[in-house]
Amino acid sequence: MFTSTTDVRENLLRQQYIAGDEISTVVFLAERMGKPVLAEGPAGVGKTELAKAWAAASGRELIRLQCYEGLDEARALYEWEYAKQMLYTQLLRDKLGQLIGDSTSLSDAADRVGREENVFFSKRFLLPRPLLRALTSEQPALLLIDEIDRADAEFEAFLLEVLSDFQVSIPELGTIKAVHRPMVVLTSNNTRELSEALKRRALYLFIDYPDFDSELRVVQMRVPDLAPAIARQIVELVQKLRELDLKKSPSVAETVDWARALVAINADVLDERTVNDTLSVVLKHESDIRRAKRAIGN
Repeated sequence: MFTSTTDVRENLLRQQYIAGDEISTVVFLAERMGKPVLAEGPAGVGKTELAKAWAAASGRELIRLQCYEGLDEARALYEWEYAKQMLYTQLLRDKLGQLIGDSTSLSDAADRVGREENVFFSKRFLLPRPLLRALTSEQPALLLIDEIDRADAEFEAFLLEVLSDFQVSIPELGTIKAVHRPMVVLTSNNTRELSEALKRRALYLFIDYPDFDSELRVVQMRVPDLAPAIARQIVELVQKLRELDLKKSPSVAETVDWARALVAINADVLDERTVNDTLSVVLKHESDIRRAKRAIGN
């Protein structure tokens, strides 16, 4: 467990994640209070990377649940391996025959098979999905519930039991409680409003695009071969691009990709031609590229 906010910042930095005071404080409090963290902000500002760095810095296994529209409990919690159950049924056909061989009626045979159903609905045939894996992990884990705003409100409501009591109910097996209470990070790109009930259960953290100095540190850390002068030019240009009316503003990850692209082509100067030739690395819509080129030309 982290001993202070400074300890949080230093350990995250070892994982190449630059955390400011607010991020360090929220992570420290989450560890001490045992509460989930809800990280909101624009896409590509490092919300997912925070969870990865936190898991690595604290020695926890990272278990990720990627949310999407239509995600349900079965895909997030568990499924029964029906194919495996059928295979065992075939292998145990003789035993089943002996079990019901002297049955006096169909009802009697069904009752006898029913009394043995715990054989086929046991942990042997249970396929854990991310939520159940995080609860039953023998080692402390960090559960990343990524882009929770993409999931339906019904699934969000289902999460409340998990985040409140860190236990789940499986009809065939009963209630399963967490072996080790996992740390939880939920990320959201603000595509829809999340429920107040979910927010009450978490510490809130808003992560915005970094300022010039912070983004420059990220680029220099991730792409050390890039000339310092070009690194400053890239970050300055990206920061200005975010001020334009774009469909998708460039993320920090795309800034780093641009830096790596310039190293790959051995660029020694960031002139207009080089920018125009590589702008598609950082912008992903043709209309955004045209708008950016006009702005650069001006």
